[in-house]
Amino acid sequence: MTIAVYPGSFDPLTLGHLNIIERASKLFDQVIVTVGINISKNMLFAPEERVALIKKSVAHLPNVTVQTESGLTVQFVKKVGASVIVRGLRDSKDLSYESGIANMNHYLDDSIESVFLVTDPKFAFISSSLLKEVLHFHGDISKLVPPAVAEALNQRQRSE
Repeated sequence: MTIAVYPGSFDPLTLGHLNIIERASKLFDQVIVTVGINISKNMLFAPEERVALIKKSVAHLPNVTVQTESGLTVQFVKKVGASVIVRGLRDSKDLSYESGIANMNHYLDDSIESVFLVTDPKFAFISSSLLKEVLHFHGDISKLVPPAVAEALNQRQRSE
């Protein structure tokens, strides 16, 4: 059984992320989406909120689970018995960035493989940081995120 880990901050989860999760779920027996704690990013949602939103968004995928992790991804991968790290690529800039991370992960544990899935072109322009900027200025991103995320973002804006 091949277990893959798809790590990220997912703040917020986008349709691009969901596309990668859905495609990975067809390639691997089990996919564990891990919500990481990234202290360098300004987060919209707490880790528990992100986990709940992702769980709602992947409920149709029986071989996908969601949890948080706070250490090195390679340590988490080993702990859960996985052998693959899945990453999505939007463009050459992502490839450059992700290659460095994959090389470091390989250095830390050469039994773990990184697999890159190229994002569906219709989602290639979406990034969580860009969505946050559009949200800040009250732009509509509802067609760029799963319905559960759009609802949570609308609730958040109404309460501010």
